[in-house]
Amino acid sequence: MGGHEEETLNKFDYVFSENGLVAYKHGKLIAKEDIIKYMGDDKLQMFINYALGYMSKLRIPVKRGTFIEFRNGMINVCPVGRSCSQAERDQFAEYDKVHHIREAFVEDLRKQFPDLGLSYSIGGQISFDVFPDGWDKRYCLRHLENEGFKTIHFFGDKTMPVCIYIYVLKQTSYLIES
Repeated sequence: MGGHEEETLNKFDYVFSENGLVAYKHGKLIAKEDIIKYMGDDKLQMFINYALGYMSKLRIPVKRGTFIEFRNGMINVCPVGRSCSQAERDQFAEYDKVHHIREAFVEDLRKQFPDLGLSYSIGGQISFDVFPDGWDKRYCLRHLENEGFKTIHFFGDKTMPVCIYIYVLKQTSYLIES
């Protein structure tokens, strides 16, 4: 939250990060989920090892570091590596448009792990996210089902990895935007 956590948490009735996996009400933590609890370490390692093996066989223009980034509610998989330069990022994005590297990778993971209950989201230029089914932006709504809100506004910042903050005020009217 950019160093303003306490101010943000106390300014709004509810604050959700990571799609609502971390939930605060009136400044107090009310819920926290994580992918380790959901999957268990054995399944998580099996998935990560397979993904790393798959990427080791890819022949793409460049490879840099940080191919798997573990986050609280998801795994970010990046065939080119998250530490690539902007020029390398752009180069991979163009290559991926033609060769569908990420699309083929996701399809392979779906076939390899059909029973893990995972969803895949290809976004941006270089990576895709893997998270448990239902752990998307709608996850936070489970904390609000009995609150009687008419409008909910989702606010996110693409420059902050995994930080989708949803601020809900009781005087808003019901609209879900993403």
